[in-house]
Amino acid sequence: MRQERHSNPDDTPRSLGNPAVRQRRRALLDRPHMKPLNDYVAKLRRDRENVEVPDFDPLDGGIDALVLFLFEKPGPKTVGSTGSGFISRNNNDSTAEATFKFMQESGIPRELTVTWNVVPRWNGTIKVLSAELREGVECIKELIGLLPRLHAVVFVGKKADRARPYLEDTGLSLFSSAHPSPRVRASWPDRWHAIPTDWAKVKPALGLS
Repeated sequence: MRQERHSNPDDTPRSLGNPAVRQRRRALLDRPHMKPLNDYVAKLRRDRENVEVPDFDPLDGGIDALVLFLFEKPGPKTVGSTGSGFISRNNNDSTAEATFKFMQESGIPRELTVTWNVVPRWNGTIKVLSAELREGVECIKELIGLLPRLHAVVFVGKKADRARPYLEDTGLSLFSSAHPSPRVRASWPDRWHAIPTDWAKVKPALGLS
């Protein structure tokens, strides 16, 4: 399975901008490592109207993941109405492209990761309200219960890091990094360039050298 995912020609930066790639990705959602996460997403969609919840990316590790990368909130390129419909490093935007590059530089195999957001729903704005964050933390605790092999969580961005205190009693190793967005790159280039090094710090917790 690991070799199959690494050799996938659709696993390239911005590849989900291609409708054919999106269709092939969606066909992978029925794989066993995705089933509990699909049910989790379906529940999030039922719980709220007038919002969109993207799917997890089946090229990631799904329930077999060892590390959860928690970003802040879905953006327009992640939802089906305006983008791919996935939380993915292959989305057609600059943040996802940087994420793809930094993940490679960090040396963490993709099949050991799962990527999600502290706030799981897109409601038309990137602004994160305190109420959204509190609700999102409860959703994350439910998600962690679906990841039996999980060892670590990486909070990606200041807004995501606000959830750290709520997960300190989980027994997981917790890490933080800047967000790989163009805004962070323009305003704090040193923090942006340090992201792959910060992500690589999780490797010992995963048993990787």
